[in-house]
Amino acid sequence: MKVLILGSGGREHALAWAVARSPRVTEVVCAPGNGGIAQTARCVPVELKSLDAMVRLAEAEQPGLTIVGPELPLALGIVDALRERGWRVFGPTRAAAMLETSKGFAKQFLHRHNIPTGNYAVCSTAAEAEKAIDIFHPPIVVKADGLAAGKGVVICPSRHAAVETAQGLFSGALLGEAERQVVIEEFLEGDEISFLCLSDGKHVAPLVPAQDHKRVGEGDTGPNTGGMGAYSTDELLNPGMAEWIRRHIAEPTVRAMAEEDAPFTGVLYCGLMMTARGPQVLEFNARFGDPETQAILLRLESDLVDALEACVDGRLAETELRWAPGASVCVVASSAGYPGSYQTGLPITGLAAAGQVPGVQVFHAGTVQAGGQLVTAGGRVLGVSAAADSLKDALTRAYQALEEIAFEGMYFRRDIGHRALGKPGK
Repeated sequence: MKVLILGSGGREHALAWAVARSPRVTEVVCAPGNGGIAQTARCVPVELKSLDAMVRLAEAEQPGLTIVGPELPLALGIVDALRERGWRVFGPTRAAAMLETSKGFAKQFLHRHNIPTGNYAVCSTAAEAEKAIDIFHPPIVVKADGLAAGKGVVICPSRHAAVETAQGLFSGALLGEAERQVVIEEFLEGDEISFLCLSDGKHVAPLVPAQDHKRVGEGDTGPNTGGMGAYSTDELLNPGMAEWIRRHIAEPTVRAMAEEDAPFTGVLYCGLMMTARGPQVLEFNARFGDPETQAILLRLESDLVDALEACVDGRLAETELRWAPGASVCVVASSAGYPGSYQTGLPITGLAAAGQVPGVQVFHAGTVQAGGQLVTAGGRVLGVSAAADSLKDALTRAYQALEEIAFEGMYFRRDIGHRALGKPGK
């Protein structure tokens, strides 16, 4: 079968790599793809902001399965459009994707169905937000309601900062586009866990847990990014806690979405904070996470395509996911200046040598072929990923591979996994 993957980042490269390993797959097409994905899949141009363009591409390619990577096509309703035409597509409908595309909807949904989450207020004006902020103790979390490419969450140290942030979101000064709703939230303390599940609309099948590193600086300092690295180990969640999350968060979410006539098929990403009062939902994503996917898929031993098709066909309960024991990591190599402004078009060297390190896969996030060589084309450039028997060994392999790679201004955190290893930089 031919598989079409929509997207162009590190997540899509990991998906293309995993899909290509299936003996049932004859061709992988990625749209628009990137310089690294082109080594695994046939890359074709498409405008991910255009529903018509994506539909025309699917009609031209006639894939046996389409996998939607990023959130924007989901928000536009690409799954609805392809299903209406009889195409098999993995991902949630536009209505189901509202768990991610509207933070306000997600919080109200959690409240309606008694799924554990922090206290919140959904505000439609700056004046409403200012009143709501008075109810919360600093630090206060202020969130854009809509999609913001990982930049719509601000942790404010004071009431004044929270009011300024809310005003900036409503005016468009912060994100370039004015928000119609802003969510004010209680700040939750604890360890974050990315708990991803496959869903066929009725059942869930958890993936191995992962932990993302959002802050750009070592020791979890500096501004939030799309993610500077992730790791996955079985020790992140003991079996009892993983089962509790499945029964009290993931399954009730899928059940409640079906009750609300928006059955959720695809990847339900539960972003959790493990607090003193138990796991609390920070946010939902309606697709594979990035960079968690790069780490998670390195541990998958069963056929990814079989599992995704089981979701599409409503037979996930019959499917078993098999995972390698041990650990896996993804360390992001970014452009200097990210998540702010950065330069592109810089030559990248050492990728072949990095790929020779045992257990390492280099997933491309922001690269392009230009003049016969790979150059940088994004803020997050590469996701250097590795698997091993232990987290320490997986990290050693990833950092060994990173020492082989170079481009001007390349930056990466040297403390990925530090919480699990004991202290920053160990």
